[in-house]
Order: sequence, then C-alpha cells, then structure tokens
Amino acid sequence: MNGQEPTNEPVKGRFRRVALAGAALLALAVLTSNLWVPPLVVGTPATTADRWRQALSPEARALVDRALEGVSSVHDHHAHLIATGHEGSGASFHPDLVSWVHPIKRIKTAVYQMAGGVEVLEKTDSQYVDRLQALVKSYPVDYSLSLLAFEAYHDGEGQARPDLTAFHVPNAWTVKVADRLGDRWEPVASIHPYRPDALEALRRWHGAGVRMIKWLPNSMGIDPGDPRCDPFYDELAKLGVALLSHAGDEHAVDGETQQHLGNPLRLRRPLDRGVTVIVAHCGGLGMGADLDTPGAPEVANFDLFLRLMSEPAYEGLLFGEISAVVLSNRHGAPLRTLLERKDLHSRIAYGSDYPLPAVDVLIQTDALAELGYLTRAEAKLLDELFTVHPLLFDLVLKRTLRAPGTDEGFPLALFSRKIRARSR
Repeated sequence: MNGQEPTNEPVKGRFRRVALAGAALLALAVLTSNLWVPPLVVGTPATTADRWRQALSPEARALVDRALEGVSSVHDHHAHLIATGHEGSGASFHPDLVSWVHPIKRIKTAVYQMAGGVEVLEKTDSQYVDRLQALVKSYPVDYSLSLLAFEAYHDGEGQARPDLTAFHVPNAWTVKVADRLGDRWEPVASIHPYRPDALEALRRWHGAGVRMIKWLPNSMGIDPGDPRCDPFYDELAKLGVALLSHAGDEHAVDGETQQHLGNPLRLRRPLDRGVTVIVAHCGGLGMGADLDTPGAPEVANFDLFLRLMSEPAYEGLLFGEISAVVLSNRHGAPLRTLLERKDLHSRIAYGSDYPLPAVDVLIQTDALAELGYLTRAEAKLLDELFTVHPLLFDLVLKRTLRAPGTDEGFPLALFSRKIRARSR
C-alpha cells in the first residue's frame, strides 16, 4: 500500500486557494499586529468554553451527543504545553520566531499562540494554560491529558544548542503546571538522550511522577537508532517509562534538514531493548529510507510504521496515536487505513496535538466531506463546534469519521485507552 495516496482534483484546487489566501495574509501581516490571526485562520471562540453547548444549534448538539454516546472518559496522549518564559516558566524560544525578518516563522508563531488562547506574547505562560484548563474543565465527559514538555536541540556531544532550538519548554514547568491542575493532567518530560546527565534526569523526573518521555527527533537532533541511546533505553525499560516519539516528516517545528530522523524504522532500537514506544501520528507523513532492504529505497513512512506493527515481537510494546491524522496533508492512505484496519485498533490511542485542532486551515472539514469521510451536513455541524470548543471538536470529528464508502470508524475503546509502559 502506498502511504502517499493522491487525493482528488477538487481538493487540490482547495489547497491552491488556501495557498493564495496565505500569501494575502502574509502581505497583510506586515502592516498589522498579531490580532489579525484569529478571525482569519484560527478558531476564535464564539463564547466562553463553559457555554459551548448553548451556543450550538440543536442539530450540532445532537452530533456531539451521538459522538459521545457510550464514552465515559477520554485520555489525550498528545497535548502541548506552550510557554515563552516571560512569566517565570523557564521556557525559551528562538528570536527568529517573533521576527518579521523571518515572516513565515513569525506568522506560524502567531497562529499557534492565538490557537492556544494567547493574546499577548509576554503572557503566553499563563494565558495558554488558562485556555486549555477552561477547555478541559468544560469537557462533557471526564477528560485527562498527557501534557508535553519540549527538549532543546542538542548536538552530537550532548551540548544544548540554543541557536538550533526553536523553543524549549522545561520539564520543571510541565510538572508544576500538571501538579497545580490536578489528576487529569499528567506531566510528560522531554530529555535528550545525548545529554551527559540524561540518566540522572530520567530518574529524577520519574521520581516526580513522570511516566512518559516525549521526543521530536527531527527537531531535537535525536537519532533513535543511535547506539548512544542504549543506556537511556535500558533505564526507560527498567523504570517502566514509555517513549512517545514523533515519526514521519515534521513541519510544525523546525525539522526540515533532519527529516530522516523521523523514520519509524529507527524506533526498532528502543523496541528491541524492551521500551514501550508510542508512535505519534502513526508516522503518517513523508517518505523514509527502507533500512530493512538493500539499497534503502524510499518508502512511505506510514508503511514503515505498519511494518513495525505487523511484527509479533513488538506486540505489547509498540503503539500508535492518532493526533494530526485529520490534518489536510494526511487525508490519503494513512487516515483511511487507520479507520479500516480493525486489527490495529487495539494498539492505537487518542491524541489531539492541541493547539493544532484550533487552527482552521489545518483541518478542513469540507475537504474531508469531498473525500467521503464525512457527509456535508456533518461537516457543517462540526464547523459550528469548532468555533466554540476546538478540543471537543477534535474528538467529535474523529468519532464521526468513516472510511469512504464504508461504515468503518474508530472504536469507542480507542478514546479512553491510556497506554502505560510495562517495566522490565
């Protein structure tokens, strides 16, 4: 199966229109402040999070009720914590992200901030948490989430490189926020395995309650297949700490020059050492070298993920999560296959990739309707929900999706599943 299945011509036309709109926004942004972002590309809340239900039409409320029927709890394995350090979080970000010398990066930063409810850069630390807390508190069923720290880029000697780091959200801040907000918030640390103190840091944060580590290899400079990671893997397995690792290409955070590090096959090494691995996004974007085949031909990363999932040795160790699988660049084979393959469903879990579900241009319900994943009526009702509760929108969308021409969707159990490592 080719994981890069092409979409149809009407959808291509839509992408061209989005690109033209983006060019127009870029020109406009040079002359305006951040505040142009929400009404144009970000889901600006039409009401407060706690009043989302009253703001919906009866038909949209009925769609939500159908999606939640039988759902008593939800666990989100992939919710980002965004911070800048202005309010004492200890976070940092590259100056290019807020400089009009780099307009694309500047726009992306504004989009992500406003999607997370941030209106003032200097208040990012508090406003982002306040918005996410309001969304979780107003969720109609019990909602817990894995709150992700984000490690800095480190070089081959294990030294932090601020000049190559897009942003850094410290483990200490993530644990502090999670502890303050209660049991529904689970801190996920991010530790670069090349750090000289990597094992010490892992033991310390495990003692603070961390049970999962987050990597984005393409952006952090981590090769999951590097033997230097072995001591870290052995400690993960010993402590019973899972590894949530991005796989596939990365475009949201700088990673363009090291996309090869997102190759799913590089995750064989931690799996072979007994580490519980959760593959973010199921590796559903881009092409990777087939490291199992002489000559290493290029193969869809999603197909490489499926190959790993098919290997009996990784039963009970290897999982996937479905954050970002509804983004407009993943509507082909990855999304359809994940919906249709019932044999995978017991090893797939829910993730939102918040704040991305609050970015309008990334999730196009009308394109999903054109491709047969939704009806046009469902797409219209989902758009209503998007404007009042983007976190709930993500779940209702994923509960409503059906593989085109079939009645195959994601099962209830997928959304309440909480993946835990088994200690060695």
